[in-house]
Amino acid sequence: MSISDSLQAKLDILPTRPGCYLMKNAEGAIIYVGKAINLRARVRSYFQQQALHTTKTRRLVSHITDIDWIIVETELEALVLENELIKRHQPRYNIRLKDDKTYPYIKIHWAEDFPKVTIVRRMARDGSRYFGPYTSAFNVRVTLEALRHVFPYLTCNREITGKDDRACLYFHIGRCNGPCIGAVNREEYRSMIQGLADFLSGNTEPALTTLRGQMADAAENWQFERAARLRDQIKAAEQLVERQKTVSGQHADEDLVAFAQANGDTCVQVFFIRHGKLIGRESFVLEGAESGETDAVLSAFLTQFYSEAAYVPPEIVLPKDLDERLIIEQWLRSRRGGEKVLLTVPTEGQQRDLVDMATQNAVETLNALRAQWQADKNKQVAALAELGQALGLADAPGRIECYDISTLQGTNTVGAMVVFAQGTPLKTDYRKFKIRGKGALGTGEPDDFASMREMLRRRFRRAVEPPDDDEAPGRKARKGDEMWQRLPDLVVIDGGKGQLNVAVEVLREFDLFDQVPVIGLAKKFEDVYLPGHHDPLVLPRDSQALYLLQRIRDEAHRFGITFNRELRAKTGVMSELDQVPGIGPRRRKELLKRFGDLQTIKQASVEELAAAPGMNLAAAEAIKDHFGG
Repeated sequence: MSISDSLQAKLDILPTRPGCYLMKNAEGAIIYVGKAINLRARVRSYFQQQALHTTKTRRLVSHITDIDWIIVETELEALVLENELIKRHQPRYNIRLKDDKTYPYIKIHWAEDFPKVTIVRRMARDGSRYFGPYTSAFNVRVTLEALRHVFPYLTCNREITGKDDRACLYFHIGRCNGPCIGAVNREEYRSMIQGLADFLSGNTEPALTTLRGQMADAAENWQFERAARLRDQIKAAEQLVERQKTVSGQHADEDLVAFAQANGDTCVQVFFIRHGKLIGRESFVLEGAESGETDAVLSAFLTQFYSEAAYVPPEIVLPKDLDERLIIEQWLRSRRGGEKVLLTVPTEGQQRDLVDMATQNAVETLNALRAQWQADKNKQVAALAELGQALGLADAPGRIECYDISTLQGTNTVGAMVVFAQGTPLKTDYRKFKIRGKGALGTGEPDDFASMREMLRRRFRRAVEPPDDDEAPGRKARKGDEMWQRLPDLVVIDGGKGQLNVAVEVLREFDLFDQVPVIGLAKKFEDVYLPGHHDPLVLPRDSQALYLLQRIRDEAHRFGITFNRELRAKTGVMSELDQVPGIGPRRRKELLKRFGDLQTIKQASVEELAAAPGMNLAAAEAIKDHFGG
C-alpha cells in the first residue's frame, strides 16, 4: 500500500524505546492503541509484508493516516498506559469489554459506624469494601435480598443513635436488626456486617459459627425470641451455602477464565472459586475480536477486567498460555498489593475439567446471546418497517436522530441529541449542547422553543455550511466532522406542535425540509405530530413503532438529564472548592480528576490530598480546615 509523505515522516522518526502508539484515521479519531518494547520495530511492522497480516490488521492499516506515541520507561508502564488509553478512547479495532463502565458492584460502607450495603457502578477510595464487578444488577439485587434474611443490614438514612422510640417495619419482619432503637450496639452490628463480607468472599464458616454461638447465648439467657430469629437466619444461611459447590479440596482462591467465539462474537466466562467453593460465575462480552485471536482475547480481558475488579485472587486459571504471561503476572501482582499472582494452564485433573466446564458454559451463553440478539434484530427491523409505513416514508428510517431540551429552574439549560442506527443506539454519534443563553427571550425565564431552535441550528448548519468564521479555513478535520455531514432519515423532536414547528423552521432555513422527515412526539398522550397536519397521528398502544419512538425519546431525555446534572454538580463543586484559600482552577481540576467528586475530596486524608498533582501539604491542610476535617 502507498503511504503518505506525512505518515512516512512519522515512521522514520519513531523511537526505539518502550511505549504506546495511537493510530488515527482521516477524521483524527483514534482507531487503535497498542504497546511495544520497541516502538519503531512494532509500528513499522504494520506496513511491511501485508500479505502475512490478518484481514482485521489489513483493514486497520488501510484507515491509518496519522500516528502518535507516548514513551515510557518499562514494559509494565506500557501495559498500564495501554489499558487506560483503550478505556478512554474505545478504539474501534481494539478488543474491549462491552459497556465495561456500567458493571455493578456491591459496596459495604465500612467507614461508617453502622455500615449500609448498596449497589454502585464505580469504586472509590473511601474506606469501603467492594465486591464485583458483576454483569447483572438484577442478579445482584436478588443475591442481596437473599443475604438480608441472614444479615439484616440497614437500608434507611436515619442517624443511628440507638435512642429512637420505635423501629421501622423492616425490624419487625426481620430485615433489619434495629440499631436505631438499640436492639444491637455498634460492635454487634459491625460483627454482623463482617459476616456478610465473609459470605460474599466465600468464607462462610466463620459467619455460621458466629450465628450459632449467638443463638446458643440467646437461648441460655432465655432470649427465646432472639434465638428463634437467629435460628431462622442460620437456616437461610445454610441454604445459601448448599448452592455453593465445593470444587477444590485445597480451599484455594482462584478464578477460572475461558471463552467462546462464533462469527465475530466473543463471550468470556469467569468462575469465581473462594476457599475451594464455586461462589459464582459471570459472563462478559468482548467487542472488536475476531476468530483465532486467542492470545489477544485473553490478554485484553485480563488487563481490562482486573483493572476494575474489587479482588484479584492469587491464581488465575486459563485455557492456554500467553506470550505476555510474565508481564501480566507482574501487573496483577501490583494490583494485588505486591502479593504473587500466577497465571496457570492445567493440562489434566480437576482444574482442567473446570476450565472445560467454563468453556462449555461460555459456548452455551454465547449461543443464547446470539439468539437473543437475532430476535431483537428481527423486532427492530419490523418496528422500523412499521414506523416508515405509518409515517408515509419511502423506506424504513435507518438513522433516527432525537432532540430534547433539559433544564432545572432555568439553570444549566442543555440540549441532547441521540442517534439510533437500525433501531439500536449509536452512542458514538450522541452529542451534547450547552445552550448559550438564547433560550431566554429577554424575560429571564427559560424558553424551550428558543433553546430547541438554537440546538437544531447548530446541528444542521454544520451539515450544510463550512466551519464557523472563528475556525481557520482549511483546518485539519476534527473528530466527528464526518458525523455532522450525515443527514438523518428521520428527526424526532421531544414535544408537540410548538417544538415541531421550530424544527420545520430550522430545516427550511437550511433547505433541508424536503430531504429530512421530521415529527414531534408529545409526552402526555404519546401522540405523533407531522408537519402540515392539524390532528396528531395516533399509533396503536401495542405498536412496535410506538415502542421504538418511546425508547428513543426516553434515551434522549436520560442523556440530557444526565448532562444537566453533571453541569450542576460541577458548578456546585467548583463554587465550594473556589472558596478554599490556595485552590485555583488548575488544582481544582486535578482534585476532581483524582477523587471524582466533592464528597470523596472531603473524606480524603491530608496525605492523600497532598499527593494529588499540583498539590502540596499547605493546600491539603487548607482543604481539611475549610471543610472541618
